Amino acid sequence: MSPAHQPDLKKYLDKRVRLKLNGNREVVGVLRGFDPFMNMVLDDCQEISKSGQQINIDTVVVRGNSVNIVEVLERF
Repeated sequence: MSPAHQPDLKKYLDKRVRLKLNGNREVVGVLRGFDPFMNMVLDDCQEISKSGQQINIDTVVVRGNSVNIVEVLERF
């Protein structure tokens, strides 16, 4: 069995990202950290509701298995 590869998210650290999650949920925040299971810590985070309303939720830990898409909102 080959060893698991770490997600290549280092280049996204301290950048604003949008995560699309299971259950049609979406959050936007600054990526502060991650681990090999793709669990992520977002700071200055907002949840975007289906109606487009933004709800401030500050710092969030997102479990990796609920992440469908990671989109970077800032240029490198």
